[in-house]
Amino acid sequence: MSKAATRAGAGAVARAGGIARTRAAYGRALEWLVAALMIVLAAEVTLGVVYRASGAALTWYDEIASHLLAWLTFYGAALASVKRAHIGCPEVVEAMPWKARRLVNIGAQILVIAFFALLGYVGLSVLPILATDALVSVPEVPMSVVQSVIPISSVLILFAEVAYLVELLQARSPAALEPVAPATADALH
Repeated sequence: MSKAATRAGAGAVARAGGIARTRAAYGRALEWLVAALMIVLAAEVTLGVVYRASGAALTWYDEIASHLLAWLTFYGAALASVKRAHIGCPEVVEAMPWKARRLVNIGAQILVIAFFALLGYVGLSVLPILATDALVSVPEVPMSVVQSVIPISSVLILFAEVAYLVELLQARSPAALEPVAPATADALH
């Protein structure tokens, strides 16, 4: 990597605002959470396979695996939200002039925020109803704990979406929204 490219990368890091740095740190924390859930799910599935192969099935294996997969999906969605990696149709919006693109993105962010605020509210309001139910195979675990992933992940997604909305409102050019590339081994030479 050239010295000019290294200086350009350092300049991009210096230009990154506090919100962008906060989002980056938040994204790293969510990466750890998602990785931990993946490891737990992989270990649980492996344990279930080993037990089945040995002729003894775990009674809680299927139910726990399905709930872990749901948790992984919801927390993975929060991570995708931080990374701006959800499925979309950016070609249409990118073809617009900057001011129109910015307004469309702001409107979309407001709709996404409203949806996840509603989802979080409904998810939270359902938890007391589920407090008397429990997992079938592990009755010690209340369904309200299992289903708490909905309001929690909604709040996690809301944090990411509100942070991006603030960045959109502060942006005066498309370059202001460019993601800051992490330092790589090439940039250190």
